[in-house]
Amino acid sequence: MVSKGRRNFLKVKCLDCDNEQIIFSRAASDVKCIICGKTIVKSRGGKAKIMAHIDKVLN
Repeated sequence: MVSKGRRNFLKVKCLDCDNEQIIFSRAASDVKCIICGKTIVKSRGGKAKIMAHIDKVLN
């Protein structure tokens, strides 16, 4: 059996404008808030660095 690991979608809230977005926990590129443009996810080649408040982990 192959383990699928910890790959989740996350519902996050921007720290600047409180906009909520759904992002992938292992994003391959930086993600910006669609409202204010602040970087909320920085890609690190594996698990991304989340720079926003995580509201919920979606499966």
